[in-house]
Amino acid sequence: MGKDATRAEWDNPMQFVLACVSYAVGLGNVWRFPYLCQMHGGGGFLIPYLLMLVLLGVPLFYMELAIGQKMRLGSIGAWRAINPYLGGVGLASVVTSMYLCLYYNVINAWSFWYLFHSFQSVLPWAECPVNSNLTGPVEECERATPTQYFFYRETLDISGSIEENGGIHMGQALCLLLAWMIVYLFIVKGVKSTGKVVYFTATFPYLVLIIYLIRGVTLHGAINGVKYMFTPKMEQLANPTTWINAATQIFFSLGLGFGSLIAFASYNQYNNNFEKQAIVVSTVNSSTSIFASIVTFSIYGFKATFNYESCLERVRLLLLNTFDLAEDTISLENVNHWIAELNRTHTEQFASLGGRLETCDLEAELDTAVEGTGLAFIVYSEAIKNMPVSQLWSVLYFIMLLLLGMGSMLGNVIAVITPLSDLKFISRVLSYPVGLVCLFCLLLGLGFTTRSGNYWFTMFNDYGATFSLLFIVLIEVITVCYIYGIKRFEKDVEDMLGHRLNCYWKIMLAGVSPILLIALFIFYIVNYIQGGTPTYQAWNKELGKSVVTEYPPYAQAFIGLLLASSVCCIPLTALYTYYSLRNSVSTLFI
Repeated sequence: MGKDATRAEWDNPMQFVLACVSYAVGLGNVWRFPYLCQMHGGGGFLIPYLLMLVLLGVPLFYMELAIGQKMRLGSIGAWRAINPYLGGVGLASVVTSMYLCLYYNVINAWSFWYLFHSFQSVLPWAECPVNSNLTGPVEECERATPTQYFFYRETLDISGSIEENGGIHMGQALCLLLAWMIVYLFIVKGVKSTGKVVYFTATFPYLVLIIYLIRGVTLHGAINGVKYMFTPKMEQLANPTTWINAATQIFFSLGLGFGSLIAFASYNQYNNNFEKQAIVVSTVNSSTSIFASIVTFSIYGFKATFNYESCLERVRLLLLNTFDLAEDTISLENVNHWIAELNRTHTEQFASLGGRLETCDLEAELDTAVEGTGLAFIVYSEAIKNMPVSQLWSVLYFIMLLLLGMGSMLGNVIAVITPLSDLKFISRVLSYPVGLVCLFCLLLGLGFTTRSGNYWFTMFNDYGATFSLLFIVLIEVITVCYIYGIKRFEKDVEDMLGHRLNCYWKIMLAGVSPILLIALFIFYIVNYIQGGTPTYQAWNKELGKSVVTEYPPYAQAFIGLLLASSVCCIPLTALYTYYSLRNSVSTLFI
């Protein structure tokens, strides 16, 4: 394949590494990985996670960098150069990345919203607002918690179900506009502007994480959370779901299949050492997940301990008032002793307490697993409000979330723009399609700022990428090893790096990785079929909590469209190419 001498390049290899780190290290490292640790046996989860990194993550990461650097094209052009019938693989990546662009920046809009609300003397999610009659707190907030109320009512102004529509939340719409303006400015000049930005987006979150680690481990009860994380529950290793989740976490955390890595690598110098960079970026990404989990669990331990001790204090006051005991008789340390003692000595009076007597359990508090936006915007903000100088920690935290989100958005948008810019008919019409892509995503993304928008956000998050990415990467690895040929791929690597593929890369790419991908793909389909009617968490303001609700028929049809739309690009493009080539051959004989 010929080398494009006119193509823009990174100023130096460090810019490329930082761009990959900024893209790969995202919000999933902060909220998804800690949740999986909590669900699957704490420290024991690291065994399948690191094993899947070696067997699946690093080899596929290496393969995508090699393809981008060799072909010096975006995903569509690169796969079409490998085989004319495979342009659809790149197109499927572009469609999937476009779906991600539509909703991912909404998270950055939420981060802006929380950041702007952090500059107040009392954080607005620290206490319930007063009702319109000024007689007490708002009922919905009393039923839930102040942090839940601020997220669901103030931030989202959420409806009761996906079927209840409402107008656009103007504050969220303005935050989304700001998020897209910043993304546009970051990438308007291609790799020249992106290369400068990643120095900040890739490094500053680590500074915040280090500051948070120092603060986190010094919080009261933090040790309970850290102990919980590193106490392995080895029986979880016998659970197939643990291994499946470890593989999918590696897969999505590294950003495989979106076309971003191919796009980034296409701006490398031809002889750049991508092999070393693939290992470095994969290692940094996984290390960040573990590091962020220590920070998360120290804060989680503080929150759990705070809730546990608050529960003990309520029980202590209830016992003191009910049994008319002296103030210093019962302390937090001996509450459980007094419960047993009073139950033995004052049986009838103790029985009258009924449902007022709470059960306080630290382990139960730590066992409550929360993922996604629940961890990032509810659990974290609840912990932050109880810290001294809470405004400072809130500002730092949401700036970190913004930079993590923006870094990933750069990769998402470049995955769309690079292959489009490589297409001659588009580059003739538009000098550079950055503005058009950003405007298109902003206008469609406004739908996520409506009252039912969060339910559509959840749908895109759950179904917009998982199925298609597994299929895309499976086709990629089969193409490279068995259509393009492992020997031709080996020669390409030797041409770029000066040495051939070693046994590890060949065994992983030709054997282990495809088998694992097929297993993941089959598991996903079986799991989806067995799952029955798709459901979502609908906010019930009367109960002050989320309730599991089935998607209506039209939403289920849309889920089917999301699952099929990107995958269909592969066979449809192959058919189009086949008929185009056949027609061109036919005209030669006319």
